[in-house]
Amino acid sequence: MLLTGFEPFAGDTVNPSGDAVRVVADRWTGPERLVADVLPVTFEGAIARMAALLDEHRPDVVVATGLAGGRHAVTPERVAVNLADAWLPDNAGARPQDAPVVEGGPAAYFATLPVKAIRAAIGGADIPASVSHTAGTFVCNATMYAALHATAGTSVRAGFVHVPWAAETAPEGMPSLPFDEIVDALMIAVRVSLDLEVDATAPGGAVS
Repeated sequence: MLLTGFEPFAGDTVNPSGDAVRVVADRWTGPERLVADVLPVTFEGAIARMAALLDEHRPDVVVATGLAGGRHAVTPERVAVNLADAWLPDNAGARPQDAPVVEGGPAAYFATLPVKAIRAAIGGADIPASVSHTAGTFVCNATMYAALHATAGTSVRAGFVHVPWAAETAPEGMPSLPFDEIVDALMIAVRVSLDLEVDATAPGGAVS
């Protein structure tokens, strides 16, 4: 099991995804082996680090996570697109525009994690959750796309979960959840991803 989060970005001192991944790893009791890592918020670095982790550890399941500041809920992502279009520079100063994540790759990949089951299980723990149909066009989407591209045609299940700000460190006025709920949500996402190969049959669409 490979679980990743991200370092702080754009002058922030914390990133709840990276912080939560570390806590999940500390609390993990198995029985599966869990490898946790915190990725750089750079297009080139995140993709390269994900490739290295996949090559080194050969995981059966990959759950990448990142911060979606402004969201009110934990959101497993359903789709990654082959588009890098940065609204501001990454932590290395790169700002690709209208560029592919993988040259010649397909336009999009669907997550191979059971996203609806993850949403249902997190919601069942009284933590706000919903299925998201856009991971954006920044480093989070690029990481999800790269993981799915690398594992396409294999038995490896991969995907991405966005988390909101942690209430304890959120910028003023931003939607947030208590940090412990974010940790619990990711623990649930990992457990469901390991246990279920087929997603739940349930509504998960959106009107906009």
